[in-house]
Amino acid sequence: MTDRERMEVFDDDLKKFEVFGATPLPNPDTQGYAENNGARIWYAGYGSGFPVILLHGGLGHSGNWGYQLPELTGAGYRGILVDSRGHGRSSRDGQPYSYELMASDVLAVMDVLHIDKAALIGWSDGACTSLVVAGKAPARIAGVLFFACNMDPSGVKEIIFEADSALGRCFARHTNDYAQLSATPDQFKAFVDAVSLMQKTQPNYSVDDLAEISVPVTVVQSENDEFIKGEHAAYLARTIPHAELVMLDGVSHFAPLQRPQKFNAAMLAFLRKLRLSSLPRVPTTQRMNTP
Repeated sequence: MTDRERMEVFDDDLKKFEVFGATPLPNPDTQGYAENNGARIWYAGYGSGFPVILLHGGLGHSGNWGYQLPELTGAGYRGILVDSRGHGRSSRDGQPYSYELMASDVLAVMDVLHIDKAALIGWSDGACTSLVVAGKAPARIAGVLFFACNMDPSGVKEIIFEADSALGRCFARHTNDYAQLSATPDQFKAFVDAVSLMQKTQPNYSVDDLAEISVPVTVVQSENDEFIKGEHAAYLARTIPHAELVMLDGVSHFAPLQRPQKFNAAMLAFLRKLRLSSLPRVPTTQRMNTP
């Protein structure tokens, strides 16, 4: 084993994550709440440079990006974390969840922070929200990294939940984190039911809808994703104009936690391309083969 391999995080079964969570976030340079459409949306900002907003997955919170944030700020970007509506420290009202509603929350945070334009890194539900934001306000989005989500129901696998699995351990961590962070710690079941209803019924983008997306998009798909079909990720990369497909070997829906170095390499490559190229891009497929 090399020195580099000894320093890398390997948590393929998420046993470390279940007990400890991701690596703790540093103290933010700024944090607060954006009031929007019946909810208070928590955000935090770190570092300086071009802003990159990280949007976490369903039932999680922004602390799940603990392995990614230092890489962003260390590379000279300004990292912005957002707890999605009803998740983490953010509140919600009685409105049903929708990706459109959560997209409006992201734009509200950008307004509060006076961010004219940002790149979006979206994971699972955060990926769908990112594309919706890009559709609603393309002039404000430099590009979207779309990781591990579907844009219509055909992209979802039949899911078998087992407590003794990476999925089960992630759910256990989310349960504990909700109790610690939420202003309504006794309402986790209702929260799960509401988010699950959204996930079962949304999104449902057509080919025409996807063809209207005008910002640079990189679709990142894990080899062993528990939720999303690989062919659906390939379809998105073919259908979204000038999109790219990046495959991550040996990881699943939880790649940012399982092998952060692998996910971070894809994330930083995506951001470098946004800075270096303004020319139209043709669809390509890359494969990240690092451990």
